[in-house]
Amino acid sequence: MTLSDYFEGEKLLKKYGISSIKSRYVNSAEEAIANADGKPIVMKIISDKALHKSKSGLVALDLKTDKEIRSAFNSLTAKAAKLKPYKVIVQEMSKSGIEVIIGGKTDPQFGKVILLGLGGIYVEAFKDFAIRVCPISSSDAGSMIDSLKSENVITYGSENRKMLEKLLVSVSEMLVNTELKELDLNPVILRKADYDVVDIRILK
Repeated sequence: MTLSDYFEGEKLLKKYGISSIKSRYVNSAEEAIANADGKPIVMKIISDKALHKSKSGLVALDLKTDKEIRSAFNSLTAKAAKLKPYKVIVQEMSKSGIEVIIGGKTDPQFGKVILLGLGGIYVEAFKDFAIRVCPISSSDAGSMIDSLKSENVITYGSENRKMLEKLLVSVSEMLVNTELKELDLNPVILRKADYDVVDIRILK
């Protein structure tokens, strides 16, 4: 299996109406500064040899000043020297919200399956996740949400429930209609009225 180019994944999500955070590859600290345009950014390393960027220390968050951006670029590229080939990506800093993971894979027995759970470190720490066989309906998506201990937290007391159901159905459609082996959208930042897919990992 091979890791898909980040922007290939971004383009695929867009095809299914899934919103991801604005991103761009950069080749230097100065290029990162120019792309920040005075707004806080996130910088991360993309490499086939480091599938879990946060665990590997390959993500720098909330970079506001030119000095912070230069320092982060130098630090990240030094860490990534052993991961060549790699790319550096910069993103707008997402507004705060609740982190969830939406994932999928091709199971040898059941075929395409979709996962929803608390995102970031929490999906492993609390084991609070739900899995369904694709394709799923809005009702199936609702049952996934209901089965989570964190249901009221991630839906803001059901304020964004319909939005989350629609997102899960869209991801399910994407999994069914493609030959993807694995999909990892983690984190997806959920808010009351909108969301951002902040990181995309696709294995083909």
